Parts: sequence; C-alpha cells; structure tokens
Amino acid sequence: MAGRRILLINPNSNEATTAMMVAIAKSVAADGFDVVGATATRAPKMIVSAEALEAAAPEVEEIALASSAGCDGIIVSAFGDPGLAGIKAAMNLPAVGIGESSMLAAAKNGRRFGVATTTPKLKSKIDALPEALGLRSHYTGTRFAEGDAQELMRDPARLCEALAGAVEACIAQDGAEAVIVGGGPLGEAARELQPMFTVPVIAPIPSAVARIIRLIRAHGAD
Repeated sequence: MAGRRILLINPNSNEATTAMMVAIAKSVAADGFDVVGATATRAPKMIVSAEALEAAAPEVEEIALASSAGCDGIIVSAFGDPGLAGIKAAMNLPAVGIGESSMLAAAKNGRRFGVATTTPKLKSKIDALPEALGLRSHYTGTRFAEGDAQELMRDPARLCEALAGAVEACIAQDGAEAVIVGGGPLGEAARELQPMFTVPVIAPIPSAVARIIRLIRAHGAD
C-alpha cells in the first residue's frame, strides 16, 4: 500500500512553528504515514485572541481545499481548531483539530481534565470546546501561565516553568486528573512537561496524529 499523507495546517503565520509542529507529528506518526506542513500567511505569527482565531478560519479552509487532492487527512494545528467545522462540512476527508483531539484523549475513561496555556484572551474559545464535544462535566477549567505569551515563546526555559505552574494549578486547585498543554506552538514545551507530573500531561499534536491516523484507516476501510 502506498504511504498516506497527513496535511498539518498551522493557522499561525510562522514557518518555524510549522516546522516544529511537523517534526513532532512525524516523530509520533505510524509507519506508512507522512506529515507535511502548510502555513497560513494572513494570520498573526501567534494567534492570541478570539478575534484572530475567528479571522484565521477562512484561510485554513482555503488551504485545506487547495491541498485536499494531495493528502489523506488534515490536522488543524491551533488549539481553537479554526476552520475545522468548515473543512468537515465541505470535504469528505478525515479532519481533526488539536483542540478536540486532545480533549477527547484527556477525557478518556471518564477523567476530569484541565487546560494549561499562555493565552488568556482565548479563554472563551477554549471553554467552548468541551461544551461542543459533550465533555462539559469532565472539564475543570483553564489555567494561564504567568507572563506575556509572545515573550514566553522567546524563552523556552521560562515558558516551561510558567506552564508548569499552570499545570500544577489545574491539578492542585481544580482537581484535574489529566492536563492538556493547550496550543500548537507549545508542542515542545508539552513534551518537556510530561515527565514532571504524576497525572497525564496531554500534548495536543500527538493526540491529533493518533486520531487522524485512526480516522484515515477507518475511512480507507469504508
């Protein structure tokens, strides 16, 4: 069987972030699956507000439609899953978002889960995801790292430390039994944080890769 191709769309207009996310996705993809990246050009380098997230959706849909012939499945790699609903409505192709994928993984076996991230202006969008997925009763809320999101991104050690504080708050103050590190650009930090806690720390990109591979295999078996 020929290899399957997964398209990872970065709604943030940052090629370096796309390369990092694709590298993470490739490292966890099953044999026979390749991951290629596509980067938005009209969005900010890092989406930190609800308005920017909504504005990113049309371009994400355009990228998906333009690339659909060359791929077997699509990952929307921003935590609010911009454009995902439109892609699912318009295309008969498996598509997932890192937000929905990580929440479904975090809630497995009935676990209560929280989100640790860096973008307080996205709180309403993050809170809406578990509601849409029917996971409201499992969701313990979102905690935000102390410090400006874009400044933290420029200092990986400080980013990790600040996110660790938010993860700890999810566990100690909210009773989370799993914590998602919410954001595509936070992919490397998520992997670093995983060994630091006794509860599962969920990395969204690997969650999305596992889910899209399952959907592609099921789609192919139809």
